[in-house]
Amino acid sequence: SHMAGVKVLLLNVSRAVTQDVLIAFSPMERPRMLNVTEKGKAGKIHLPRGIFRSLSSQTVHVVVTVLNIPQLGMFQEVNQTGQVLDDTVVGITVGETSISKLRDPVQLTFAHGQLPHGITPQCVFWDPSKGQAGGWSSSGCDTQPQDKGTQCSCDHLTFFTLLLNPALDGSTAQALMAVATAGCGVAMAFSIFTIAFCIFFRCRFSSEETLRINLGLHVNLVGSLLLLNLAFLLNSGLSTGTPLGTCKVLGGFTHYCLLCCFTWMALEGCHLYLLFVKVLGTYVHHYLVKLCLVGWGFPAFVVGVAGAFDCYGEYSIQAMDHQVIARLCWITSKHLLVHYIANCGYFGLIFLFNTAVFGVVIQKSCNLQGTGVVQGDRKAWKVALVAMGLFCLLGATWALAFLTHGTSSVAMLYLFTILNSLQGIFIFIWLVILYYPKAKETIGSSHIIRHDKATTASQ
Repeated sequence: SHMAGVKVLLLNVSRAVTQDVLIAFSPMERPRMLNVTEKGKAGKIHLPRGIFRSLSSQTVHVVVTVLNIPQLGMFQEVNQTGQVLDDTVVGITVGETSISKLRDPVQLTFAHGQLPHGITPQCVFWDPSKGQAGGWSSSGCDTQPQDKGTQCSCDHLTFFTLLLNPALDGSTAQALMAVATAGCGVAMAFSIFTIAFCIFFRCRFSSEETLRINLGLHVNLVGSLLLLNLAFLLNSGLSTGTPLGTCKVLGGFTHYCLLCCFTWMALEGCHLYLLFVKVLGTYVHHYLVKLCLVGWGFPAFVVGVAGAFDCYGEYSIQAMDHQVIARLCWITSKHLLVHYIANCGYFGLIFLFNTAVFGVVIQKSCNLQGTGVVQGDRKAWKVALVAMGLFCLLGATWALAFLTHGTSSVAMLYLFTILNSLQGIFIFIWLVILYYPKAKETIGSSHIIRHDKATTASQ
């Protein structure tokens, strides 16, 4: 049958069916039986033959209903953020009893084109018990994105649809921008304090070469964070209505500052390994100068190559209704592969390396503490705080970016934004706890033994 907003297919299926049942459905056409070799843009329903064999009746009615929910005024969830694909809901019933906990799931393939960037498809069904008037739920359904659609595998029969969830809605984006802007302003102030603090101690302990190198590394890392926070503030304030040439320069500058932060995090990890494990950091000729060439030069090379391919410009984040909720001068949408390789892939390798270094250093530190080689009164809370600060210094907070996909990660987005905008504060507190006691010491270093020979290394 075919009524306004409702399209129904009624089948009589024998209990002794020997093959799966395939049905095609479309928002524009009523459901129909599907030939195995048929190809098209319509959605597909795959009913496994196990459903019919488990029923007691010899013949059962299979009803497939395609509903246009705006015309019917049904399936309206309170505070719904996602959009129903084509405003279409598909209902499936087999027989007169409720069917759930299927061993072989029912498969629905929703056909659609390329989804906008930042949109996550989710297979859901209507749960009348959710909330006061019912709502969409994904329990028992698995979502599998495909080239020209999305396949839903569910262990029960009911009313299904594909919900298109924006990664960010307008209010969430504005709140995140406000939190990030305030955090970056505070972080810039603390970054300046940190740089002044490190310069003061470099001058005070000018005779301790290893300590001066350590502080020099910290100055460069905090300096890159200061530039990144400045670039973000400029980006959020000037990107709207900015001329294309200016936006390209600002996008390249922001990308350069981000890569500098990642590179200096990697150099901190390399230096920590050399200092604490190999004990070679202080014996490399022009060591800090060489690190500066890598820390500031390599990102410039990457940005230069990306700029030569015209990768920078205005980047827009859109909601499902194509409303622009945020504009940034960044890597353009058609060059997102550059972002995945130069940013996500690059940081992923750095984080894996720094995590391994952190684990080695903690293990070696525990061994030294157990043997009594490390001298001095070290309280447990201080050791734990220094370790956490070191992990933050090596980029642990940036790893949260890999957990910020989909609507279920809104809380993670807030956590990622807050922690990274306040990273300068964390580093300042860490350096104060680590180095301030040295102002009251005559000899500001600890002694560790390596290869049966006493070797002096900075904290």
